[in-house]
Amino acid sequence: MLPPSAKLYLASALYNWCLDRGLTPYVSAKVQGARVPRGYDQDGVIVLNLGPEATNRFAFEPDGISFQARFGGKVFDVWLPAENIIAIYARETGHGIALPDEMFTAPEPDGEPTPPEGPEEKPAKGFLRVVK
Repeated sequence: MLPPSAKLYLASALYNWCLDRGLTPYVSAKVQGARVPRGYDQDGVIVLNLGPEATNRFAFEPDGISFQARFGGKVFDVWLPAENIIAIYARETGHGIALPDEMFTAPEPDGEPTPPEGPEEKPAKGFLRVVK
């Protein structure tokens, strides 16, 4: 299984990609377990502008994203746990990446590689086969 922070590495990469290209990074996240203002979500999901103009004290932390933003003219401390992130994308183009939980919950391998299925040919070292 990928470490829980893998979502944040991917989100951080897309965030920086947006900023490098002059685009506005947006995140879609589940509100349950997050610290977000009430009433700004739709069906338990909130979409937030992560651009430097919209946030203060923005940080990718080891287990989530934190920043301050204004909602209805009031400053609010936002906390998005890594597992709540659904997608991060550029507002202007829609280009980005979806980060569904299923990508990060694969079972741990048992430590023993599984030999490939197919012809009875002896697999090469590491269970790779030469295909002709």
